[in-house]
Amino acid sequence: MTEQAKARAYRRAGVMALYQLDAGRHDDPDSVRDGLSDVDLSTDAQRKGLAAANAAWADRVAIDERIAAESTDWPIHRQPAVDRAILRLATWELNEGETPHAVVLEEAIRMAHEFGTAKSAGFVNAILDALAHTPSDTPTASED
Repeated sequence: MTEQAKARAYRRAGVMALYQLDAGRHDDPDSVRDGLSDVDLSTDAQRKGLAAANAAWADRVAIDERIAAESTDWPIHRQPAVDRAILRLATWELNEGETPHAVVLEEAIRMAHEFGTAKSAGFVNAILDALAHTPSDTPTASED
């Protein structure tokens, strides 16, 4: 498996885990982990995806503020849960700064096409493109 495929797999796992956390399973980490084990992903992708999801979930207040600033017509609580999970993971990844912005956007848009509604990819693209050009002033939870 290529490095790109490995990264794509962990992002898929991360979005799935964030979706579960957002659906109310944030107080049951075993349930989230078990939910990932039912999906055809490597153990490494599950582990990395869960770690990324937990980091994004820990930073969700700051992440949601950044997303909300670019999405004034569509508040966070009204966004489809899948779009919200994709946006949170991608925003966390943009904040971390380890992956080129173009890669983060491309992968998020790919997942929005795959998992979201007909309008998800355009929405995710617009929000993340704006965020990629707006530096984050907020430290991530790992920097606190």
